[in-house]
Amino acid sequence: MKRFAIDDHPTVVNARRNRDVTTASTEPLDAQWLRRVALDAGADDVGFVEIGRAEIADQRTDLDAALPGVQTLVSFVCRMNRENIRTPARSAANLEFHHAGDDVDEIGRHLVSRLESVGVRAVNPAMGFPMEMDEFPGKTWVVSHKPVAEAAGLGRMGIHRNVIHPKFGNFILLGTVLVAAKVDEYSRPLDFNPCLECKLCVAACPTGAIAPDGHFDFSACYTHNYREFMGGFGDWVGQVADSKNADDYRSKVPDNQTASVWQSLSFGANYKAAYCMSVCPAGDDVIGAWLDSPKTHLAEVVRPLQRKQETVYVIKGSDAEDYVNRRFPDKRSKHVGQSLRARSVEGMVDGLPLIFQREQTKGVTATYHFSFTGTETRQFTVKIDDRDLEVCDGHHGRPDLTVVADSSTWLRFLDNRSVLPWAVMRGRIRLHGSPRLLLAFGRYFPSQ
Repeated sequence: MKRFAIDDHPTVVNARRNRDVTTASTEPLDAQWLRRVALDAGADDVGFVEIGRAEIADQRTDLDAALPGVQTLVSFVCRMNRENIRTPARSAANLEFHHAGDDVDEIGRHLVSRLESVGVRAVNPAMGFPMEMDEFPGKTWVVSHKPVAEAAGLGRMGIHRNVIHPKFGNFILLGTVLVAAKVDEYSRPLDFNPCLECKLCVAACPTGAIAPDGHFDFSACYTHNYREFMGGFGDWVGQVADSKNADDYRSKVPDNQTASVWQSLSFGANYKAAYCMSVCPAGDDVIGAWLDSPKTHLAEVVRPLQRKQETVYVIKGSDAEDYVNRRFPDKRSKHVGQSLRARSVEGMVDGLPLIFQREQTKGVTATYHFSFTGTETRQFTVKIDDRDLEVCDGHHGRPDLTVVADSSTWLRFLDNRSVLPWAVMRGRIRLHGSPRLLLAFGRYFPSQ
């Protein structure tokens, strides 16, 4: 048989000559060796999770897409300097977040390089950013680090939704490396939750996103803390575009807020709060001072954050706006646009629990049936029962309001690009029930 010319290429010849040397072993990797590589690279703790674990089943498809043949997830933590996170000077806190995040990414990259040197394929997704922004506002992250860290025994999530390491507390950042090989020993979750349920995170959160009963208002947290990220940044761009001139812009956005956006663009996007992390006393290395004097911890860590004079970004009429105005006389609430805007019916349905204003529905019982036609077809039910929310596919129960709508028209209406009376007159949106219930729905799930 005639051989192709490529067979004589020096690279091909060398590769075939050295195949026995470069071919990776099919034996599982030594977990202790891999752990030592990670620790020597700067990680403070390491765990291993097999791809078939139930805790990460919902990530399996995305992980396989990122690294076909992935068998193991290496989860690791990097400890942060606590006082940098605790200080009311958020510039210092953001410096710590950024540099610790860089450390995580460097450790992940080192692990991948070391694995490649022994013929094992691996990928290290970012600790935070960059992400797959082509998917925004949908799922943009390659791997959800928190569930992986929990499965690896590196901590458990507290009521503030941060992973709390049993030794380092929540003053950590998480990294994950995808590995196309098995290891000979896997980790297991902690058998206890380090969270003390002290509720200091509830007391410190400037938006009321963390409720004493464990409820989490994602929209309140995202709107303020991530003001200069993603959707919040897009809302600021909209303010620029909608301004008639410089004076009009300055009437909407004070100079200090413009300077803050510049700083985020120049030195990395800044978090506005993360106070829940600042005040958490959990973890063996952290808890001592709090146990010795809870009053001192309250006076030196919690109170300065509560009394910090600052702007808190809120959606108009939201639970967060009411909370800021009631609880924090030293803080100023400022209305901004909804940055969790739906771009599809599927995205809208998935996003309803995230933007739900629970306190607006106190004492309310209502059932909504939605039917969408046109570009996207879907039926679903929204049930509200005195601050509890249930969203399910299909129509269930007797509706108080039925909405039948062309999907594209409805999405334009949510984005304030279509007027409801016009859409109703044209038959693009049909209501069966009191229109007041639709107005109320807009308060429960603000879209603008």
